Amino acid sequence: MTLEDDDLLGEVELTTTLIIAASESDEHLSQEEIDRILGVTPVPPSSEVPLPRPRER
Repeated sequence: MTLEDDDLLGEVELTTTLIIAASESDEHLSQEEIDRILGVTPVPPSSEVPLPRPRER
């Protein structure tokens, strides 16, 4: 029996990549740099997508 979680291994790899990039940088990483490192394609806000409503108290 193998104790392996592919999702967890993927997250560890992404986290490791981000840690290495941050440690090699002289400045804080910008959000754009972090997104590029993680392979994230940001979705620009759209007027068609409603914003979440604040919780009622």
